[in-house]
Amino acid sequence: MSIGTNLRKLREDHKFTQEQVAEKVDVSFQAVSSWERDEYKPDTDKLIRLAAVFDVSVSAIVEERSNVFDMKDTIYNWEHMRTYVKATAKSLGLTDTMKAVDYAVKAHEGQTRKRSDVPYIYHPLNLACHALSMDIREDEVIAACLLHDVVEDCGKTYEELPVDDRTRELVKLLTHSKTTDKDRDAVMKRYYDAIARDPQASLIKCIDRCNNITTMAWGLRRERIYRTIKETEMYFPRLLKTVKADPRYNNAGWLLKYQIESMIEIYKRLM
Repeated sequence: MSIGTNLRKLREDHKFTQEQVAEKVDVSFQAVSSWERDEYKPDTDKLIRLAAVFDVSVSAIVEERSNVFDMKDTIYNWEHMRTYVKATAKSLGLTDTMKAVDYAVKAHEGQTRKRSDVPYIYHPLNLACHALSMDIREDEVIAACLLHDVVEDCGKTYEELPVDDRTRELVKLLTHSKTTDKDRDAVMKRYYDAIARDPQASLIKCIDRCNNITTMAWGLRRERIYRTIKETEMYFPRLLKTVKADPRYNNAGWLLKYQIESMIEIYKRLM
């Protein structure tokens, strides 16, 4: 693809008009139009500003791409995952999980994943399916996978969760308070320190990070991707060590370490 084609595709993906891009870059819309038609090329200063507008690297604008892939935001249907989790929970007698499924669906109703139309419930259901696929069968773990964001994101309280005290404790460990640029490092250190002392909370948080990493290419801006990579490298080796030290989760820990570290390395190379 040419620079012009790349610019047009990026603009359309962001649902911007040529006038809106022109205003953000401080040029005329005729200039944007001429760039997209490959009549002229933006100078270096404008390329840097365009990259910031579209939240991509300059190379994503200037490199010719001969292959364009169809991309999808989800792999599985969230309703199918809900059916699978409920059926599995019933067959295994996971009573808290059975209650947590419908509670989580209702709590997250109307919410979507960042910068997408994907229903938010896709995320906690994905965590529950991920855990089950690794042969994790503890009721409190699967239920906490489903409920880990309802207090933080849905205004629910720990007391009203339809689960036992242990599951509530896990949800509490996995919930962190809002942060500012000033206090974020201190808040996150306390948060991860507490999780690292609990094998089940560490397991859920690692599964959570796996899922978040796989979606951050379209769900997060570049500066947030950088921050996530740094945070992952800082805190997750300790969590993985906690997971692998528990005989129940040794195999899961091996898989999670591979998934997290390989995805992080891919992002670092591509960015």
